[in-house]
Amino acid sequence: MTTPSLAAFARTRRGTGPGLLLAHGAGGGIEANYGAIMEGLTARHTVVGVDYPGAGATPKAQGPLDIDELADQLVAAADAEGLGTFAVSGYSLGGPVAIRLATRHPERVSSLVLSASFSHADTRTVLVSSIWQHLFETGPHAVLAKYLNLMTLSEPALNALTPAQVDAAAEQLAAALPAGTGDQVDLVRRIDVRRDLAGIEVPTLVVVTAADPLISPALQRELAATIPTAEIAELPTGHLPFVEDPQGWLKLISDFLART
Repeated sequence: MTTPSLAAFARTRRGTGPGLLLAHGAGGGIEANYGAIMEGLTARHTVVGVDYPGAGATPKAQGPLDIDELADQLVAAADAEGLGTFAVSGYSLGGPVAIRLATRHPERVSSLVLSASFSHADTRTVLVSSIWQHLFETGPHAVLAKYLNLMTLSEPALNALTPAQVDAAAEQLAAALPAGTGDQVDLVRRIDVRRDLAGIEVPTLVVVTAADPLISPALQRELAATIPTAEIAELPTGHLPFVEDPQGWLKLISDFLART
C-alpha cells in the first residue's frame, strides 16, 4: 500500500478549546460532511481533521486504503496541532476509523461520537457499496449521483423535491465526487472493527439516523448495543444529517461533549 505522507494530507484546524478530531465518510471530506456544523463545533473546541486520500486536497492513494493508517494519520495530525487528548467524532465510514483510533491510542481519546455509522458491512451494505463503487468506476457519474440521492436522503426529504430539483442536485453532486471515492467505498466493504468494540471504555454516543436508506438503522443500533459504554440518540433523518437536520445533529454532539 502506498498512501500520501502526513504532509500531503489536507488538514483542517479551527477553533479553540478541548480537542476534537473529525473522521469523515466515504466519498465525502471534512468540509463536505462537517462544514454545516463546523461553526458550532469550533465555538467550544479545537477541531482537527484530515481528508482521506482522494478527498479534498489530499492526493489519491496508489493502493487500497488501510483503516489503521487513516486512524494513525488522524493522531499524527493531532500531534502536529499540539493536541494531547481529544474527543473523536466519526461520521459513516469515519465511525469505524474513530473506533480503531480509540483502540490503537486509548490513552489519547476522551470520548467518541459515532453518527450514521457501523462496525462492519453486512450483506446489504456490501451490495449497496458494490453498486456505488461500480457506478463510480464505470460512469456516468450523473447516474451515480441519482443513486446516491436515492440511497442517502430520507423518503420525506426526497419526496419534498421535484424531479427537476433531484436532477439539478444530481448534476451538482456528480461534479463534486472526490477522486478517491472508489477507494473509500472499497474500504467500506472490507472494514470490520467488531473485535474492537468490547474494549471501548470511554463515553460513547451513537447517533442513529433512523430513516437512513444507506446504512441500515438496525446496523447502527447493533453498533450501539455492542459498545459497553455507549448511549444512543436518534435523528429522524436519512444518511445526511448535515443536510436534513444540521442543527439537531450539532446539538446532540455538543450536548454530549459538554458533559463528558
